[in-house]
Amino acid sequence: MPELPEVETMVRGIRSETEQRIIVQLEFCPCKRRPIQVSPRRSEFRRRVKHRRIERVFRFAKRVVLELSDSEFIVVEPRMTGLMLVSEPPTLEHRRLCWHLEPAHGRVDCVEFWDRRGLGTVRLLDADQMHDLRVSLGPDALEISPEQWKTQLTRTTRPVKVALLDQKLVAGIGNLYASEILHRAEISPLCPASRLTHSQIGRLAEATAFILHEAIRYEGSTLSDGTYRNALNKDGGYQNEHQVYQKSDELCGRCGRGVICRIVQAQRSTFYCPVCQKS
Repeated sequence: MPELPEVETMVRGIRSETEQRIIVQLEFCPCKRRPIQVSPRRSEFRRRVKHRRIERVFRFAKRVVLELSDSEFIVVEPRMTGLMLVSEPPTLEHRRLCWHLEPAHGRVDCVEFWDRRGLGTVRLLDADQMHDLRVSLGPDALEISPEQWKTQLTRTTRPVKVALLDQKLVAGIGNLYASEILHRAEISPLCPASRLTHSQIGRLAEATAFILHEAIRYEGSTLSDGTYRNALNKDGGYQNEHQVYQKSDELCGRCGRGVICRIVQAQRSTFYCPVCQKS
């Protein structure tokens, strides 16, 4: 489930504990569950990061990136159930990796990656590989301008909700926030992306920035399955602010007249108000 707000929250949660710290050892935790994807092979990964300094921690699209000295990058993609933690994990049997850090007064000694379903990936990239990853994705959803929105959306006739999930068009938006963004922008999820008007694109740009910044302020959304947790293993709070997501058959809180509908687009659930978001 982690999307841009959740990943940004993870980054903020581990940044102060890890930046300018030396990796003493990388531990691949024993786990009987589905193994996560790790590249390169574990022995090489461990050797290459040992005794390296974490220069910077930042978010790239839906990924947590630890930039090391000598311009290499540990790229963690949490995907559905992955978490970056500086506290006790939700369960011990789903621990995957642990970065043991050089002791520092008042700071934790390790940061770890936990993943219940084993869908996450952890890769060690050099500068050229990181560049290739950057150019393979569209503009970041928190940085894209209205002009870039127009350029990207005119490339596809797919429904705008489906287009928002395409990371090559715009990076960072997932299924949950796509529904919330389109509701705030008063745009039907069924509208072809290439047919949005100038006014609609402006509203989409505003809604994207507002929704994502608010979700970050609330430290993400923890849904009923309890999967997402912040770096301190605590719930996010933005689920209490959702207007349409997982609210099918409820009265729209915005217009007070429409009933929230659920439809399926590209094998994903879409929630919207047919009154606020007319086709």
